[in-house]
Amino acid sequence: MKRQRKKYRRPLHPWEKERSDAEDKLLRQYGLRRKEEIWRIQTLLRNFRRQARHLLAASGTQAELETKQLLARLRRLGLVGEGATLDDVLGLNIENLLERRLQTLIHRKGLARTPQQARQLVLHGHIAIAGKQVSVPSYLVPLKDENMIGYVAGSSFKVQPQPEAPAAETIIEEKVETRPEEAEGGAEAQPKEETA
Repeated sequence: MKRQRKKYRRPLHPWEKERSDAEDKLLRQYGLRRKEEIWRIQTLLRNFRRQARHLLAASGTQAELETKQLLARLRRLGLVGEGATLDDVLGLNIENLLERRLQTLIHRKGLARTPQQARQLVLHGHIAIAGKQVSVPSYLVPLKDENMIGYVAGSSFKVQPQPEAPAAETIIEEKVETRPEEAEGGAEAQPKEETA
């Protein structure tokens, strides 16, 4: 059996405050579950940049072919536009890739109220792209498939959006006590007991 390898590299200094604060902000903003998701995206971005730097230094027909392939892949993902160059690849940042995740696009399209709810919808099998169910929140959606994101056929969310849990302030209600004699249209007034 083939041993799976990690798809990310941990930071060299795990307790660096500035980096940790920036990661925490991204976790909250995009509804990510753990920092490994950020590290995985950073590794993917690092590989794109490394390939672009290598191709900038190289020359020849093979370098031109690989440049076209890299730019075509990034165009399909919606990370660069038409007429982009390798300098545009070097200008990419982590937010560009996080914006192309399925979880983020579901929230942006209004299919979910929060990024966390969008993640839950994907994991529970309520989301489809072009009619095909996708259950990976970190899936990088190609630009041509972005408009085909929707609910799976037969999903309870497609029929009627599920309400979120009410906020704590709305749960508290004033408790009103009424006596049976004061209630209108209720049971007949009961006689008062006399005390001896």
